[in-house]
Amino acid sequence: MGYNSLAACVADLEKHGHLLRIKEEVDPYLEMAAIHLRVYEEQGPAIFFEKVKGSKFPAVSNLFGTLERSKFMFRDSLEGVQQLVSLRSDPMKALKNPLKYAGSGLTALSALPLKQSLFKSTFQKTTISALPQIVNWPMDGGPFITMPQVYTEDIDKPGVMNSNLGMYRIQLAGNDYVMDKEVGLHYQIHRGIGVHQSKANAKGQPLKVSIFVGGPPSHPLAAVMPLPEGLSELTFAGALGNRRFRYFYDEEGFCISADADFVITGTVYPHDNKPEGPFGDHLGYYSLTHPFPLMKVHNVYHRQDAIWSFTVVGRPPQEDTSFGALIHEITGAAIPQEIHGLKEVNAVDAAGVHPLLFAIGSERYTPFLKERRPQEILTIANHILGKNQLSLAKYLFIAAREDDENLTTHSIEGFLQHVLERIDFTRDLHFHTQTTIDTLDYSGEGLNSGSKLVLAAAGSPKRKLIQTLPDMKPGVACHLAFPGVVTVQGTTYTSAESAQGEIEALKATLQSVNLEGIALFVLCDDAAFTAENVNNLVWVTFTRSNPATDIEGVGSFTKDKHWGCTGPLIIDARKKPHHAPELIKDPEVEKRIDRFKL
Repeated sequence: MGYNSLAACVADLEKHGHLLRIKEEVDPYLEMAAIHLRVYEEQGPAIFFEKVKGSKFPAVSNLFGTLERSKFMFRDSLEGVQQLVSLRSDPMKALKNPLKYAGSGLTALSALPLKQSLFKSTFQKTTISALPQIVNWPMDGGPFITMPQVYTEDIDKPGVMNSNLGMYRIQLAGNDYVMDKEVGLHYQIHRGIGVHQSKANAKGQPLKVSIFVGGPPSHPLAAVMPLPEGLSELTFAGALGNRRFRYFYDEEGFCISADADFVITGTVYPHDNKPEGPFGDHLGYYSLTHPFPLMKVHNVYHRQDAIWSFTVVGRPPQEDTSFGALIHEITGAAIPQEIHGLKEVNAVDAAGVHPLLFAIGSERYTPFLKERRPQEILTIANHILGKNQLSLAKYLFIAAREDDENLTTHSIEGFLQHVLERIDFTRDLHFHTQTTIDTLDYSGEGLNSGSKLVLAAAGSPKRKLIQTLPDMKPGVACHLAFPGVVTVQGTTYTSAESAQGEIEALKATLQSVNLEGIALFVLCDDAAFTAENVNNLVWVTFTRSNPATDIEGVGSFTKDKHWGCTGPLIIDARKKPHHAPELIKDPEVEKRIDRFKL
């Protein structure tokens, strides 16, 4: 639908039964988030909060809470945008099938941003403190904007067509921020806004930043899309929303989204940082307090019928899971087209997205060999780990499509079983040490610092994974989490030295155990919880381990600087002293929201 505002989208959702309206006043401190989480867990509707305590502005959340609702909102434009993205990654399609793609060029052309100054009169001014001060988790450092569209321009090539629109969290208050005058921006330096800031820093000039909140749902989706190089987020927003992105510049030269509900403008000066966080994040843990860019607030604008848009981030699945599903619907073929030989890649949502990637590639280098082994897929793996946000991955499991053309990365159970049956632990483990990982991942040695592991599998099965737990030594509490995967109850982790001793003791115990059919042992704090389901297994295993320091194996060895093991792999996935705390709901708040009968 070509919504011209967030209000129009809300009205359309309510008309068709996709909206829950809460008329009673709700506290933005934990209550709104708790309601959102409860409704999302039931795959419920979008939520409209009429009365937000401490603010005159209503709020909406869970717009993208299900893939079905997302498709409903874009029911008139989704197919055309899918073609547009497909053409951008493979232009030859238009030449091969011109009739099918005839409208794609017109879609892109009609989506070009539209500069219109007549919208200036529709905005009023307010303050940061007048906005809904929503706090999602008990240990959060303050209220955050969780559904922002952060707009910046290239200082060397100003203008909307060279701009960046990204979704980076914004801390509105708390810590050392001066209320109404300062906010914090959290983003990685390799992101579009980081490139713009680096250029501004080099010239010793402040970077102008505009933060949009609300607007048609195509706008926040455009801010998170991994678009092919050269495809503007603003053009994409226009194409998906069936409405050109309308904008103007205010008196101070800041770009204003004319359809946004709120716009915060400000400047980021070179090397001007303040502590930001903690923040309950998508790995299921808090990202802790660190210095991040400080934005000096210039103006806060809002439209007359403004609605505050937000989401709640936490251990997957959450609303951003559905965001990801919609993105895959639109761009599923784009990344494989950019990496030769790649069939598909999936950032596993249940493991917090960035810690774990599954991929399938072609293995054609040595068709004359009697036994195929990983070669081409190792080249593909290197491409993947150098690609945009995929470079944040910590574990990459990659398989050869020739072994099973029906294999998919979107079945955790099926893909893991395929790899674990075929992997040769003496040769197929490839570590990248002393490298970068996700800023939000605290399993490594420091902020944005850790290691990576590629686990490659090609060829015929090498083991038949066990379906029942083997006899273990008395006193060793184990659970079969998955065929060939055993969770082991560990003691509380205190130090690397004591951990190594416990691993060696476990390896000694395993000498008297029949290990045939076992590929992986996971040492953890709660073996029963970790083995309860595959989502728990991948979340605990891959968010609480750093490959270079937390992986061991039965019969381990190093040859020519290559590490491997003759027996099963062992991953120490216990909580470590340097890890961030996990997200836990406030029980008192949970009791309070029972009054809403959700």
